[in-house]
Amino acid sequence: MLLIRPVLDLVKSLPVLIGALVLGHDGNPWQWVGVAVTAVTVGVGVSHVLTSRYRVTATQVEWHTGLFLRKQRAVPRDRIRTVDVLSEPKHRLFSLSAVRIGTGRHDHHKGPGKDQLVLDAVTRAEAQRLRTLLLHRKPAEAEAGAPPETVVAEVDKRWLRYAPFTLSGIAVVAAILGTVYHFAHELHFDPTRFGPLRDLTARALREPAWLTVLWAAAGLLVIVSVLSVGGYVLSFWNFRLTREPGGTLHIRRGLVTTRSVSIEEDRLRGVEVKEPLPLRIAGGAKVAAVAAGLREGKGSDRGGSLLLPPAPASRANEIAGEVLGLDFANVPLVRHSRKALNRRISRAVLGVLALSAALFGLARLGVLPEWPWQGALVLLPFAVVVGFDRYRTLGHAIAGQYLVTRSGSLARATVAVRRDRLTGIVVQRSLFQRRAGLVTVIAPVAAGRGHYRVLDIEEGAGLALADTAVPGLLTPFLAAPEKP
Repeated sequence: MLLIRPVLDLVKSLPVLIGALVLGHDGNPWQWVGVAVTAVTVGVGVSHVLTSRYRVTATQVEWHTGLFLRKQRAVPRDRIRTVDVLSEPKHRLFSLSAVRIGTGRHDHHKGPGKDQLVLDAVTRAEAQRLRTLLLHRKPAEAEAGAPPETVVAEVDKRWLRYAPFTLSGIAVVAAILGTVYHFAHELHFDPTRFGPLRDLTARALREPAWLTVLWAAAGLLVIVSVLSVGGYVLSFWNFRLTREPGGTLHIRRGLVTTRSVSIEEDRLRGVEVKEPLPLRIAGGAKVAAVAAGLREGKGSDRGGSLLLPPAPASRANEIAGEVLGLDFANVPLVRHSRKALNRRISRAVLGVLALSAALFGLARLGVLPEWPWQGALVLLPFAVVVGFDRYRTLGHAIAGQYLVTRSGSLARATVAVRRDRLTGIVVQRSLFQRRAGLVTVIAPVAAGRGHYRVLDIEEGAGLALADTAVPGLLTPFLAAPEKP
């Protein structure tokens, strides 16, 4: 780290150095100020490496660092929820790893990552020893090395065909185009006036509009597919899900940057099988853990909660069932009533009508032409199809100790959560649901997204489901049916 840290600090200080060189002329001392700031930054980084110490006691993990400004942190061992072992290229160059010890708590005021104690960096052997010691809490077992493990799932090279349907390439393309546009705008530079882009733009203007759009769509599709496959390889290559004695799921993945995550099954609250529409069309799905200490959020699919990357839907259901000890694929889901169908379709249609009405008003005010609101009306048949598909995917069931619920069309998800780990039950009714005799049953759980919904279920069936999901909790509030 004495070799790595100064280089990283120098890279971070490049804007300061460049600014100092630009401003430092005609005897101006700004260039020396920039050099001094960079020297202080590098010195602080080096002192951080030289003074970092940690120790694991019977009750907590302690970390000390700092030369002039001392920092001390301690994490109680009984509050440790995750031990994430990360090896970026800078670590792998010297056979090192960064160990992130998480408590599962998140302070929104302090920002992400403040609930973790990061040891950056230790040897790979020490990282694995700490992972076993802190999660299994058995020093003798840790000293003996990693326990034997059973392979639950491994990545298959044939799963690369699902990568273009993950839409991750679109995010990369959008980020690149946004960055290029921002810098071009700031520098008053028009890339279409120079080089190959100038010739390509001139040719596109000569061609019919429909042909230009067709070629642009085809080119974008190729670029997105290539980037998606590349992202899949970098993120999920060498993916391996194993189960260790003592009840711990261990996930390893990554090509350039490797990551190792452990999830104690005692903290596993359920699993979620996700089927975004493009992936569902290709017959694929992915599996995520609903576990205490693993926060759900943006990019969570590439985070520690992922139990299986995009793979065949049958394989995803098989892995979900194996993790839960449940025949996940064959759980019979109860279909919802036709009242739910009317509500799904009416919400989709009213959304399109509201958009069309807003565009119509802007057209009457002269802000927009007439065709946008007319084009919005063309979406009505698609809204009906989406509404019907959203109804078709609705379903719920009580399967042993699990509450299973499925919903969504553009992003369909089937989740099974342990009933004995629910923190309560919520029965919610909107004005329109009351008129239709429907309710939404919400199952709160201290894991994953925090709660999972059974949408638009008939009132009587919803109350019965809530009473069965958490026996006895809702009983005092239910009136027995009157005898004739």
